[in-house]
Amino acid sequence: MYIPKHFEEQHPAELQRLMREHPLGVLVLHGEHGLDANHIPFELEVEGDAVRLLAHVARNNPLWREARDGQQALVIFRAGDAYISPNWYPSKHEFHKQVPTWNYQAVHAHGPLTIRDDEKFVRAVVARLTRDHETRAGEARPWKMTDSSREYIDQMVAAVVGIEIKVERLEGKWKLSQNKEARDRQSAADALEARDERLTAQAMRATLNAQD
Repeated sequence: MYIPKHFEEQHPAELQRLMREHPLGVLVLHGEHGLDANHIPFELEVEGDAVRLLAHVARNNPLWREARDGQQALVIFRAGDAYISPNWYPSKHEFHKQVPTWNYQAVHAHGPLTIRDDEKFVRAVVARLTRDHETRAGEARPWKMTDSSREYIDQMVAAVVGIEIKVERLEGKWKLSQNKEARDRQSAADALEARDERLTAQAMRATLNAQD
């Protein structure tokens, strides 16, 4: 990923926060038929310096049969994104030297992949993902695996295969107009807020506050 210095995010806590808040990653592998991408919700596990991504795919998905243990994988996580009009910059109306751009936040996680065709591993990953996302959904009575019959859950667990990625490198790009004047950045964030693009607007304001 091309990352100009002013857009680079290196803080592990910030990178991990984005991954947790936006867990639907794009798993990219290079297999016998070329590049392949799968959209998968991941569980981020951090223990000291060890970082792992855990997930599962349908047993019918050829990914787990074609992938090799130890094969390098890329997982892409992305937060909000938004088009930025030059008209939102006060300086444009003074000097007429601005062009459109697109703001976004992205994290690329790199590391070796391991296929875990292991019932105990899969059951634990499914339980953790379910617990996490039922909580996020704000359910008064979060769904649990025990809400269904054991026979049914056993059947569902048998229909998926686990994936584990040992994260060896994280890249973060916070492209949020940091190369513009503070007044232009604030004005663009206000324009996004007015258009209900709140996630990107808030991220832009956070970079402004960090430089105050």
